[in-house]
Amino acid sequence: MDRVGFKMKLLPGREAEYRQRHDAIWPELSALLTARGVRDYAIFHEPATDILFAVFAKAPGARLDDLATEPVMRRWWAHMADLMETHPDREPVQSALVEVFHMD
Repeated sequence: MDRVGFKMKLLPGREAEYRQRHDAIWPELSALLTARGVRDYAIFHEPATDILFAVFAKAPGARLDDLATEPVMRRWWAHMADLMETHPDREPVQSALVEVFHMD
């Protein structure tokens, strides 16, 4: 499986709410991500900078290119928009990261 890593930016003082909303992630969003090939998804927070680091495994044949068009994904982004940096359409601002090392 390939891995995907990216970073996002949390707004200051919003970590507790961000964590709370992810603790109650919508089952239909989890089901969509799983159906599309997302596995072992984790998000980390760096408190000093409020950077969020996300990483997940991408299953063979994963279909991720059009996730942004899925209604549940759009609703999730709207739900999270008050907690993080977003584009005008509420999609989180993300920066792709390049894997330079991995050890099993």
